[in-house]
Amino acid sequence: MMILAGILPDFQLQSDSGDSLTRVAITAALGAGAFAILSALVWPLLVRALLLVPALVLGLVVFFLNGALLLFALKLVPEGRGEVGPETAVVVAAVMSAVASATGGALAVRDDDAYRRRLYRLADRRRRRAEDGTAVCPPTPGTVFIQLDGVGHEVLRRVARDDVMPTVGRWLRDGRHRLTPWRTDWSSQTGASQLGILHGSNHDVPAFRWYEKDTGEIQVSNRPTSAAELQRRAIRRTGDGGLLTVDGASRGNLFSGGAEQVALVLSVAARRGKENRSRAGYFAYFSDPANAVRTALSFFAEVGREIGQSVRARVCKQRPRVSRGGLYPFIRAFATVVERDVVVAAVIGDMLADRSAVYADLVAYDEVAHHSGPFSRDAEKVLERLDRSLALIEKVAEHAPRPYRIVVLSDHGQSPGETFRARYGLTLQDLVRAGCGLPVPRRARRTHSGAEARAAVRAALHRPVEESAGKGRHSEPVVLASGNLGLVSFPDVPHRMSREELDARHPALLPTLANHPGIGFLLVRSEEHGAVVLGARGAEVPLAELADGQGPLADFGPGAADAVRRTDSFPHTADIMVNSWYDPIDGEVLAFEEQIGSHGGLGGAQGRPFLLSPPTLSEPVEDGGDLVGAEQVHQVLRRWLGEGNGPQVPLENSLSRDAEIASFAAAPPESQDKPA
Repeated sequence: MMILAGILPDFQLQSDSGDSLTRVAITAALGAGAFAILSALVWPLLVRALLLVPALVLGLVVFFLNGALLLFALKLVPEGRGEVGPETAVVVAAVMSAVASATGGALAVRDDDAYRRRLYRLADRRRRRAEDGTAVCPPTPGTVFIQLDGVGHEVLRRVARDDVMPTVGRWLRDGRHRLTPWRTDWSSQTGASQLGILHGSNHDVPAFRWYEKDTGEIQVSNRPTSAAELQRRAIRRTGDGGLLTVDGASRGNLFSGGAEQVALVLSVAARRGKENRSRAGYFAYFSDPANAVRTALSFFAEVGREIGQSVRARVCKQRPRVSRGGLYPFIRAFATVVERDVVVAAVIGDMLADRSAVYADLVAYDEVAHHSGPFSRDAEKVLERLDRSLALIEKVAEHAPRPYRIVVLSDHGQSPGETFRARYGLTLQDLVRAGCGLPVPRRARRTHSGAEARAAVRAALHRPVEESAGKGRHSEPVVLASGNLGLVSFPDVPHRMSREELDARHPALLPTLANHPGIGFLLVRSEEHGAVVLGARGAEVPLAELADGQGPLADFGPGAADAVRRTDSFPHTADIMVNSWYDPIDGEVLAFEEQIGSHGGLGGAQGRPFLLSPPTLSEPVEDGGDLVGAEQVHQVLRRWLGEGNGPQVPLENSLSRDAEIASFAAAPPESQDKPA
């Protein structure tokens, strides 16, 4: 405060006639003390009141609230020696909070001795309460699952080897963790993978977004109402609430996993009224003004970093490249700063609160890789910062009241490649309309991105994730994109159309799609042969007879045929399922969305995520077998929770708890696309 008073002309800590340095120091101490007390007492109440406004707005007004507290604090200084203008008060309060945050952060995180002493005190208080009979510290180990959204197996191996992620590299070199790849389903995206991992079933999730003929609605995995509906369906199918039903916490996920402790969980954001506790994570974090200022400053620094990186990409004429203007810099900053800080803080709180199982999703890499590329320097910088978060969680685990096993995993990878629109000058929707003989716009329009971070931002702003479905004539096809997977449905036909019906209605459609160089293969249903896979130059193979390495699926790797067969069995599979071209040499695909790092279909690294687990847990798969599908990953994680007498998922009792675990307000069909 004394330094700022000497620099800023509109800020003083002395009377007009002047004071001694000692008197100025006393005035500064009184002002700083009053500011600290007001921050400790008033700030949490302000933040709780501000939960009524969108979370991003809270981040913007934090400076002005701090300035108001400082103005009031200086009014408490005796004899009116402290004076500051309103505009200057905002600057002074921000600098003071930033300095306090940086100093406290250095003491609490970077100084190991001070950090350990602080955590020992926290653990010692809990131990004393346990001895007094007011709390019980379970001897069984807890488990923390950290999901690094979109990080593929090969990407993790490379960054660990090159010390881009030194914490992960140390774990692997020291044998503290083992790395296991697994294969996703055909729908290689967070909605399908995380639903299967947390709830044990991703049945009837054919893509990131799909059209359901029986309701006339488009389900979108990252829309709150859709996420709530998908979670209800999974609970109904499996008969239990999820992986986290026993003393669990869900942080930053699409689905709750049955946890009673939730923060920033999208399926809970669909609830109405007091039942919606998801946004409490913002209060828990921003109730500390130092956290609020630090995150706000980092947020705007990240916006500037993205603008600079985008300008450099344009100047250097990098290819491939997508538009990164508009609101994207703010969406990226939310994913890489706000969401990361709030989720990591929640996980640390869960560990110090003795929670048995915690599952948290960090979407930072996935968001940046969509727009900068999965192997870009921009994405590597994000992984460096995520590694520091893992190191912090590891440090807390050493001093938590119970031992914790840290498991890191991903829900899918990302495959590089330019967009379908950039290469051919038209979108998948344009190609479908051309095959149907419908008018095609002269200028191809961009397709909505399915990036997960956008849903978190829109939920924080109380905005709808997706517009209403079915615009246009009822007889026209609904064409949806999920990375390099496309879905074509005809809403005026109540059932899944057969190939014969498609040929009779639009004779040129299937040949147009199958023979296009940007299309890898199609899945349709035939009245004669059942499901068939179509490829270029008239290739047609019944799906029941198709094996890996054969026909149109020859380049798509092991398990491709089984993945397609499973999706074909879903009730809401589209009339035509379209997978883009894939280059097995370069690992590139063509995204139907505006993304140069994409996932959602078959082809390349997108279908090969990882599981990083300590050797104290049993092998994920015995005898070196393959770990296939999110549902199998769920079984592995459930087994690990039970090892060492850990929390068990009560299959026989969980059905009776469905009303408590999945008490989502069921919206009528016509309201599913309205904001939560």
